[in-house]
Amino acid sequence: MAAMTADRLLKVSTIPAEDPADLLAELHDPGPLAWVRRGNGLIGWGEVATIIMPVCPDRFAFAERMLRALFDAAETEDHVGLPGCGPVAFGSFTFDSARGGSVLTIPRTVVGRRNGAAWVTTITAARQGNIVSDELPPVPPAGGPGGCRNTLTAPRWERAVATAVERIRAGSLRKVVLARDLEVTSQGPINVIAALRALADRDPDCYVFACAGLIGATPELLIQREGRQARYRVIAGTAARGSGPDEDAAISTALATSAKEAEEHRYAAESVSQALAPLCRQLAVEARPAVIRLADTHHLATTISGTLAVDASALGLAGVLHPTAAVCGTPPGAAMDLIRELENMDRGRYAGPVGWMDAHGDGEWGLALHCAEVDGSRARLFAGCGIVAGSDPATEAAEAEVKFQPMLRALEQSRMSQRACREARARDGR
Repeated sequence: MAAMTADRLLKVSTIPAEDPADLLAELHDPGPLAWVRRGNGLIGWGEVATIIMPVCPDRFAFAERMLRALFDAAETEDHVGLPGCGPVAFGSFTFDSARGGSVLTIPRTVVGRRNGAAWVTTITAARQGNIVSDELPPVPPAGGPGGCRNTLTAPRWERAVATAVERIRAGSLRKVVLARDLEVTSQGPINVIAALRALADRDPDCYVFACAGLIGATPELLIQREGRQARYRVIAGTAARGSGPDEDAAISTALATSAKEAEEHRYAAESVSQALAPLCRQLAVEARPAVIRLADTHHLATTISGTLAVDASALGLAGVLHPTAAVCGTPPGAAMDLIRELENMDRGRYAGPVGWMDAHGDGEWGLALHCAEVDGSRARLFAGCGIVAGSDPATEAAEAEVKFQPMLRALEQSRMSQRACREARARDGR
């Protein structure tokens, strides 16, 4: 294919850099890219190439072939040698393989930080531009109202949850994750970098991400791959934060002992361990989930780690794992069919894999939760809830509202940041 010929040869240089301490403070336009947790990770900007994936069932394998061809032909000088050095691609995939919109971006500049070590990578190409391939034929679109962005009202969404509970109790499936969207409009262009800063400051344990207009902060690590080591953190089971330490402690205890939340979490953890087990020589699964506290929510979390027995990249592992029961349901086929029937919208890249991969196949991919698709002054937010036989529609609707809050708050803080910048410029006479 033309996209893989020598005229797009990448020239890559990675050199040590002074520790920036705060990666997000170094981020700037155009096209900000990010994957940062507690000050470690990668940021990028500029665009050497963008790979737009066709609608196809094996899009992860296709994406890896495209990256491998570009990375293998690159002229690389790496003077640091850590995961994330050399050529890197940031990516974001749609939740549903039957929907278009999956994208990989190779930035012009990457800044990385890992346990005090820092580096800068510059990437250039003989020819720039998007890479669109017709190597794989498109599949028919999924059933349902394709591309519909009309948010279901709360009563209609509660009826959808009730329908899902009926199907589960009838034996059609055991769990399904139903999502809602919310469209908001700002008076001016949304300051993406300020929103990322707000997300990171409020929830430092989350992975803050940005890729092709999708921004957010997710607690869920889909896969981390370094050499032969792989790790996943399953998040499923949610409760809102309390008003103080005593109420938080009581909520944590109730969440840890809830049969309904334990059932929802068990399905998610089992789906991951069953997918990873054939690929690993050793697989360790925490005996019981821990309760983690974010700024707005408590979650049940289980870490699964293993030693790979096969030569699988981070992107390849993400393709094996997605969609998990944490964002789709179980069994996955029946859950996906019910999502397409009941949600009345296209999720886009919400709940799809988001992250990065380098030329060695190392990388980190999370699930795009607590996120928004930003376009100028408009943002489309998402929230999803795991539905099982014991779910109550009104309770799930309240949980979805709580899950909108981190992004709503970040967008509001970015608006305040923009206003402060304008006021500062006015004071300075600029």
